[in-house]
Amino acid sequence: MSAKDRIAVIRLFDLLESRYAMRVIWALSDGHPQTFRLLQDSVGGVTPNTLNTRLKQLRAARLVDHGGDGYRLTPQGADLARRLVDVQQFAPKWAQRQTRMATLPRPTAADSTAQVQPAA
Repeated sequence: MSAKDRIAVIRLFDLLESRYAMRVIWALSDGHPQTFRLLQDSVGGVTPNTLNTRLKQLRAARLVDHGGDGYRLTPQGADLARRLVDVQQFAPKWAQRQTRMATLPRPTAADSTAQVQPAA
């Protein structure tokens, strides 16, 4: 990966790490335009000020646009949302593994010491 490509990835991650940015993209990923109020409800828990700020950033990044019927993803934003489907498929598998691992007993310091000591 070139330095220019790395910078592009970092810039995209910086944008997506902004609070609620991914939720906005996710909420619009079904292709249906949403009004500000509907989008606020879809995202859940976001204040109007934060949503407005995030929408401005996503519009400046050309991932979201606003038409007469509401906010929607641009073709580039829709492309990003399609790529996030991999995350959607990964998340349940990850959560299931986390749950399984949480039910296993955690090794203690005594357990690791017992494994290291040679048998008599």
